[in-house]
Amino acid sequence: MSRFVDRVTIHVSAGNGGHGCSSVHREKFKPLGGPDGGNGGNGGNVLLVVDPQVHTLLDFHFRPHAKAGNGSPGQGDNRDGATGEDLVLKVPDGTVVLDADGSILADLVGAGTTFEAAQGGRGGLGNASLASRARKAPGFALLGEEGKERDLVLELKSVADVGLVGFPSAGKSSLVSVLSAAKPKIADYPFTTLAPNLGVVQSAGDVFTIADVPGLIPGASTGRGLGLDFLRHLERCAVLAHVVDCATLESDRDPISDIDALEAELAAYQPALDADHGLGDLAERPRIIILNKIDVPEGAELADIVEPELAKRGWPIFRISAVSREGLRELTFALAKMVREYREAHPKQQARRAVIRPKAVDETGFTVIPDPDEPGGFIVRGTRPERWIAQTAFDNDEAVGYLADRLNRLGVEDELVKQGAQPGAPVTIGAVTFDWEPMTPMGDDVPITGRGTDIRLDRNDRAGAAERKEQRRLRRAERHGDVE
Repeated sequence: MSRFVDRVTIHVSAGNGGHGCSSVHREKFKPLGGPDGGNGGNGGNVLLVVDPQVHTLLDFHFRPHAKAGNGSPGQGDNRDGATGEDLVLKVPDGTVVLDADGSILADLVGAGTTFEAAQGGRGGLGNASLASRARKAPGFALLGEEGKERDLVLELKSVADVGLVGFPSAGKSSLVSVLSAAKPKIADYPFTTLAPNLGVVQSAGDVFTIADVPGLIPGASTGRGLGLDFLRHLERCAVLAHVVDCATLESDRDPISDIDALEAELAAYQPALDADHGLGDLAERPRIIILNKIDVPEGAELADIVEPELAKRGWPIFRISAVSREGLRELTFALAKMVREYREAHPKQQARRAVIRPKAVDETGFTVIPDPDEPGGFIVRGTRPERWIAQTAFDNDEAVGYLADRLNRLGVEDELVKQGAQPGAPVTIGAVTFDWEPMTPMGDDVPITGRGTDIRLDRNDRAGAAERKEQRRLRRAERHGDVE
């Protein structure tokens, strides 16, 4: 038994970027041939792509977690790491992507439409790429960034031209089956249809799609019954057709009250796509009334009684029988004409081109605000500072010095001075908090000491090259008994 799933929550994780490599080229008679550490590869992205062969979100219901491939680390001899493999998730046509707050991120309509759900992390630069006039042989490399992670809500909204609405057992599924090649389940009890049925109709050269919406009863727009789950499938419909059961055996129901009740639900429902897609409220869509089951004598009599009253609404009325197929030809031509007119009045929106907006010249790319949880402290926010913090290996003093130079060139030091930061004030960038020392000299003019060290950091407990050489000499002398 197949299952129809039209709303799921997924957790997507892009791939992490590979770390850069810190390496020095060595060969015979040339022990220090310069830095040759390669860059790390970028992490893979998570992509949502519309596939016409996918019709439900069932796969995401059972496998809600998705992760792209990680980038490989760089290697010596200027070998860059491999880029992580993108993860492509196939979704049905008509899938709407929302964030955890319910804001629409993308409306995926049309085969091949792609949305980047999560961006992979950048690979870290190797020391060959970090070499400069001041740092001819950097003893460090940048770390790779972590890939983006977030929760997304996927909602499937059927791409249908005509939406059939009506009470349970009004004959909507039967009408879809006789107008198209669709074979929905049909039975004589309420709520037989538990998922929208979509069919393709051909009429005098026109081709349009038709779908029935199950479970609409009074209160559906507020969550009663199944209506709230499937009202979203009407959002893209060009024409709404009321299918009325003229042979109902329920004494408290009649075609006019049924239509009034459903119109109230359609008016109360607020489609999420209207604001951005110009579709208008459901109450503004073209209407048509279908009086079904006139093959039953009581149904034909009731249709004769209610038709004059319904005609006052100004909507086209058609008397049909899905069993005997009476009136189907005229109904098909009328639906095709209404769909054609709606398409002409509401042309499909062209795909939007990517707009690149250059940043203002005076834009610093960061902000400094007082830390509400730390008296006298400050928080630095910005894409570049936070990225640089994530790329820094804090167990390497030279890497920390390089970070200080980058922050100083960006203007973080000057902004902290303007805001009255005192020496030793805790400054937080990303997930790292450090004590700010304004007197620490910064810039490329500072003499660079041994690889992996920085003279500006008094916490440096790493032995330099000269110290290691002296320690080796002492160990050799001790083994030969030459120590004084």
